[in-house]
Amino acid sequence: MTKRFAVGIFEDEDVLLHAIENIRAAGVKIYDVFSPYPVHGIDDALGIERSRLPIAAFFFGMTGLAFALWMQIYMLGFDWPMIIGGKPHIALPAFIPVAFELTVFFTCHGMALTFFTITGLYPRPKVPVIDVRATDDKFVMAIELDESSSQFPRLTQLLRDNGASEVNQKEMTNK
Repeated sequence: MTKRFAVGIFEDEDVLLHAIENIRAAGVKIYDVFSPYPVHGIDDALGIERSRLPIAAFFFGMTGLAFALWMQIYMLGFDWPMIIGGKPHIALPAFIPVAFELTVFFTCHGMALTFFTITGLYPRPKVPVIDVRATDDKFVMAIELDESSSQFPRLTQLLRDNGASEVNQKEMTNK
């Protein structure tokens, strides 16, 4: 599947933030914005909602905690009970270090897998890049074009009026 984009190149982050607000106010849907470093306020300007990943982190952590407690209670209380130093078989204070470690382990690995799955960042032969300068010193705004070519001249003018130093048309093949 091939997608076409109008790609605006910006030199400054403040100009980019102002352009995002103006372009969205004009009723144009921005596909994505790429920058060489995190830009404060860009999520709000693009209208991106707050992520629900912390909720997933909580459930991964609770799963790790439940697994750690179940594992220790089963192993030390039922599978191979041993009296060590006069402590009971199920001594919860002794379980705290392992429970903490498995909580962190499950949370970290679960969040990494969830993040890579949601964003589609997984190994592939060719990584699609809108413009390589976005990794160096430029800010890149991509607007997806429809099938008709009549939209590009209007978007070119809109991007240039809002501070784009360069506007290109780019085709990306999604494999």
